[in-house]
Amino acid sequence: MILAPEQTHDVATPSGPMRCYVLRPDGPGRYPGVVFYSEIFQVTGPVRRVAAYLAGHGYVVAIPEIFHDLEPDPGVVLEYDQAGADRGNAHKIAKPVPGYDADTRAALDLLAAHPSCNGALGAMGICIGGHLAWRAAFEPDVLAAVCFYATDIHTRSLGEGQHDDTITRFGDIRGELLAVFGRQDPHVPREGRELIHAALEDAGTTFSWHEVNGQHAFVRDEGPRYDAELSRQVLGLALDLFGRRLR
Repeated sequence: MILAPEQTHDVATPSGPMRCYVLRPDGPGRYPGVVFYSEIFQVTGPVRRVAAYLAGHGYVVAIPEIFHDLEPDPGVVLEYDQAGADRGNAHKIAKPVPGYDADTRAALDLLAAHPSCNGALGAMGICIGGHLAWRAAFEPDVLAAVCFYATDIHTRSLGEGQHDDTITRFGDIRGELLAVFGRQDPHVPREGRELIHAALEDAGTTFSWHEVNGQHAFVRDEGPRYDAELSRQVLGLALDLFGRRLR
């Protein structure tokens, strides 16, 4: 599908305005909505390209700036270098978990009210964004969530105080979840993956689980860890889930 020009929305949240970028198919029609959460580097080129891929398959995609309340100006993109990683990781544990959740609700409400959205809502994310998409699945109107190599779930170390409750709330998921992890990802080692998988089983969650031979950030189409074939496969899994649950 041909995409309409990107839209920018500054959405009200309890911690101030949050910039969201909306990509959607061009022309008339209404489509399911997906909140797409970035890595710690915010809305980079690779993030926009994945969002465009999803929108091109018939979705209204909103990308929120996850650190809008910690960066001085909207539109800040952190570099894929050590300084950018250090800054993003510092933000990750400075922001209170309720702030992340409030941002999710605001982004979902933006999509639900969008004239091109049909009201069916999902979430997708990579790295910290995978964790945020996982938490988005706790919202009752989220029908499907796609989580690529979600960090900090097994360590319960997201947000201020580094003691999040994500792994204790899997029973709150009413939709379907897709979890994808790379076996060569040091951020989520085997014991961490086993802990998460067991918690999903114990909670009775409806989920699909895929482990691939990939490194952390293998979906990011910049840098040496990118794996084009694995990216094609897992993005196809995402489209399959959204096609089943949001169409």
